[in-house]
Amino acid sequence: MLEPLVDPDGAPFWEYAARGELRVQTCADCGEPRFPPRPCCPHCQSFASEWAPTSGRGRVWSYVVPHPPLLPDYAEHAPYNVVLVELAEAPRIRLVGNLVREAGAPIDSLPADRLRIGARVQAVFDGSRLPQWVLERP
Repeated sequence: MLEPLVDPDGAPFWEYAARGELRVQTCADCGEPRFPPRPCCPHCQSFASEWAPTSGRGRVWSYVVPHPPLLPDYAEHAPYNVVLVELAEAPRIRLVGNLVREAGAPIDSLPADRLRIGARVQAVFDGSRLPQWVLERP
């Protein structure tokens, strides 16, 4: 699988994810969350930031099921899903990932017919730096 490209602005995101925490960069002056991470707040132009914890809850905003696989490293998993999740606490923040059956499950573990726009999801971690998503249980 592909590893994330870690830059200085986004490094804390990946460090928290490796510990099983989903945090987003937030302006320390105006409180506005932002993603992707960057040095300056687009709302108030402050350079002060902090990493705020989130509940890890969200909704599927969009998704795709690649056919044929676009990346060779993922060919054995096709078809698989890629979801865009809108965070519950910060609706303008959307994160890309895979919807899986359970933490650590392969990216093709959830059948495509289970995907729904608006489905409630929860971030899960399996010890890697990559957050995955599972369907919330009602």
